[in-house]
Amino acid sequence: MKIESVLFLALSILMLGCTVMESTSFPEEAHSKDINVIERIRINGAELHCSIKGENTENPLLLVLHGGPGDTSLPLVSRYNKELEKYYTVVVLEQRGAGKSYYPFSENEELGIADFVEDTYQLTLYLLERFSKEKLTVTAHSWGSVIGMRFILEHPEVVTAYVGCGQVIDMRQTTAASYQFALDRNTEQGNERVVARLEEIDCSYQGDDWLDDLLFVTREVVRNGGSLYTKTSYNTFIWQFLVSREYSFADLIRRQKGSIQSIRQLWPELMTVTFEGVDSFEVPVIFIEGRHDFHASSAIVERFYNNIRSEKQLLWFEESAHFPQWTECDKYNQIVINLLSHDNSQSET
Repeated sequence: MKIESVLFLALSILMLGCTVMESTSFPEEAHSKDINVIERIRINGAELHCSIKGENTENPLLLVLHGGPGDTSLPLVSRYNKELEKYYTVVVLEQRGAGKSYYPFSENEELGIADFVEDTYQLTLYLLERFSKEKLTVTAHSWGSVIGMRFILEHPEVVTAYVGCGQVIDMRQTTAASYQFALDRNTEQGNERVVARLEEIDCSYQGDDWLDDLLFVTREVVRNGGSLYTKTSYNTFIWQFLVSREYSFADLIRRQKGSIQSIRQLWPELMTVTFEGVDSFEVPVIFIEGRHDFHASSAIVERFYNNIRSEKQLLWFEESAHFPQWTECDKYNQIVINLLSHDNSQSET
């Protein structure tokens, strides 16, 4: 299977200190407290890009961590979650090696999940200082939820609340559930050729052809609506990238390159990730789960959630699969906005 023919499926499989390098405004700021910029910031030796938008920079900060690895989401957040800009200063990070932050990983670059967690921490420190805040809210999706969960476990002192969408709890369980969904659906449909191909796959993805196997299983999950509910492709989302004024043609190419290199670099470690055994957090955790998510099984999240002893919420989106923040965006936006009332009530007690 050629990588190029399935690349957009792969896109959603899932120096200490910072220095501002470059800032581009979209468009001219209308009021002194408005902000709409894409900044290039040096963090831990890499130049990372982030979008910063909001109607009032005195509002609380919201940091968005995209999925992947390497699956940037800026045009989707701008399209579906714009309402949040009225209540938050919304920061969308393009993670190292991905999208606008693309650079080719060197053979000697031993990047791992810990580097992405540290990037998140250093960016957070920069944002808190710049906007004179003590904490921020984190919302993370899929692969980003791995970074997000590790971040709040390591640095709860800078986080107000955590919102995980398409949350990853245990990656081996997640890939096994996705594989079983694809196998079951194709068996029910009598797709003998696809079933035969699936039966050859080791869903721990450790063989020589693990990337081809991963892409094949993902394609079948998508084709059967287990990733984007009631849809058999990601065309709706792809279109938002094509028409985005924030993404140039060169950015689209960088996104493709960044996605595939990030998967190759990070997937082996990602397969070892598990949060099983963690039963409490020092910040409130909110899981927003699509009822029909077989890309990152929502059933696994529910089991994990039931064992959490600290402050928590599990909110079901009945008409969503892996992307509830965009397929039921109005509901998602309101939940995130409502967190502000909770924060205010906590500060008053």
